Amino acid sequence: MEIIILIVVMVIVGVIMGYVAGQIWKDDSPLGQQGNMVVSIVTCVLVGLLDWYVIPAMGFSDTLKYVGVAMEPALGALLVLWLIRRARQ
Repeated sequence: MEIIILIVVMVIVGVIMGYVAGQIWKDDSPLGQQGNMVVSIVTCVLVGLLDWYVIPAMGFSDTLKYVGVAMEPALGALLVLWLIRRARQ
């Protein structure tokens, strides 16, 4: 049940980050608003699941796992969108 909740939350975070990226880089959007959201949703889900399983496997505490899952997918989505914009130039 935790995984389903995690995926739903990561999809919501991905939509928010796609919208935020569209607001940050208004003039430079090679993918459009929907493309930003799709890329950020995929990135958030992948990074969130990776953090959920890898951080405990490395021996870190559950607190660090929750902090990583809360922060890293959002920052990772913005990083991937920024890299796409730089690659298109």
